[in-house]
Amino acid sequence: MAEHDLINDVSLDGHADADNAAAEAIVIGGHRLTIEDVVAIAERRVPVALSDDPAWRSRIERGADFLRRHLASGATVYGVNTGYGDACVVDVPMDLVEALPLQLTRYHGCGMGVHLDDAQTLAVIAARLNSLAYGFSGVRPVLLDRLADLINHRVLPRIPSEGSVGASGDLTPLSYVAAALVGERDVLFEGQLRDASGVWAQLGHAPLTLAPKEGLALMNGTAVMTGLACLAFARADHLTRLVARLTALSTVALDGRAAHFDEMLFEAKPHAGQAEAAAWIREDLTGRADTPGHRLQDRYSIRCAPHVIGVARDALTWVRRDVENELNSANDNPLIDPDGERVLHGGNFYGGHIAFAMDSLKVAVANLADLMDRQLALLVDDKFNNGLPRNLSGASPARAPINHGFKAVQISSSAWTAEALKLTMPASVFSRSTEAHNQDKVSMGTIAARDCLRVLELTAQVAAAHTLATVQAMQLRLRLNETTVVPAPLHAFAERVTAQSPFVDEDRALEYDLRALTARIVDCALIDDFRGAPIV
Repeated sequence: MAEHDLINDVSLDGHADADNAAAEAIVIGGHRLTIEDVVAIAERRVPVALSDDPAWRSRIERGADFLRRHLASGATVYGVNTGYGDACVVDVPMDLVEALPLQLTRYHGCGMGVHLDDAQTLAVIAARLNSLAYGFSGVRPVLLDRLADLINHRVLPRIPSEGSVGASGDLTPLSYVAAALVGERDVLFEGQLRDASGVWAQLGHAPLTLAPKEGLALMNGTAVMTGLACLAFARADHLTRLVARLTALSTVALDGRAAHFDEMLFEAKPHAGQAEAAAWIREDLTGRADTPGHRLQDRYSIRCAPHVIGVARDALTWVRRDVENELNSANDNPLIDPDGERVLHGGNFYGGHIAFAMDSLKVAVANLADLMDRQLALLVDDKFNNGLPRNLSGASPARAPINHGFKAVQISSSAWTAEALKLTMPASVFSRSTEAHNQDKVSMGTIAARDCLRVLELTAQVAAAHTLATVQAMQLRLRLNETTVVPAPLHAFAERVTAQSPFVDEDRALEYDLRALTARIVDCALIDDFRGAPIV
């Protein structure tokens, strides 16, 4: 591909090359997955393969075998020969036990809202597959095989985004994954909406008949919130790098002071995240010397940018820990111990860690939107931008009276920022008692993850607006002073942006440019892990 992304020299379009079809598979079973593994699966860059370790497969088989024997002995197991939730006191006759899992998938088919997109759907399936592969769920190997088939053949259940309270797991949205396996409801396949049973026939498989507990194992877990959280982490990680770069570029455009990012300042206040952000900005400003004549101190949105970005960087460290712990957990109920041959009734489906992580991350990300919006406001205002034209207009003097440059872009950026800030209300504090007060304290983790992704989407729009405006401002600064030092990383970055969105000399509609750039920012967040990666 000829194009390059705005941070690293990687694909812009966010889609895999055909060559990636032969990429080495990510192995499920017997080891921990990372957020980056889930992102790679979600972006269709790698297939999955179940472990070929005989000990791992034996563990899966022993769990399913023990559950069968346990039931045959007359034992009572929640959700296997009892009703669900508050109906756990209802005994299910043995002649109906086989039918019970299908009933669960059907009555939870009441999701609403927009459907998860392809990447989100694949992330959800990967998270559910990995959890079941820990061997505490009592499912058969064939169930894991079919989940892997959903990923590898891109058989994508149409999962509505609304309807989960995050405990007892993501029941309603995950019912659409279970329904796809049994050949019910619609799936996306080869770009078309298809009946699931017809797709399985085309692939040479019969729809799966769920064994006792397999419906519950598929649905009673945190896979939706966890899959979405993996994507949110990757996007937030990328945005912190982009905001640091835009801060450096804004410093040049405003003729600001590189000394605000001196290493000693951040040694004196040793938060690792802000030191990291300052180092990125300092590296981007290498070779730039401060000149007298302007303010002794730049305004907070420039001078304190590492401190704002640093909060998000430090938050990402523990967000990674909690998201990856959830990803690599058995989070359904009950759990089946294949070694001790015990059935453990508990609450591992509770998504509190994901809820808190996503509530916290969306606050940190919204602060990035606010930071960029403040920087953009300085750039467009000729009272504060150290001599740049009003609204960053590039028009000739004769045409200047009727040109308004980035005036409307700044207004739109302010609107997107306000909406992002509004969405920072924590979802996790809005627990509702549901299901006859059996689910009387719930996590709201999936709502928190969805909110976080929406905040990230809005922040990417702000970043796109800020990117176009800051590159325009840098070019205007060079017009004012040809000797302005633009360090090489910033110069290369600006050239790549300008190649896609030319300098605005005469007013034009910028919607297409903004949409294209926003898509690139979001897509690039799902390509590489930018921690420690070179920024040019």
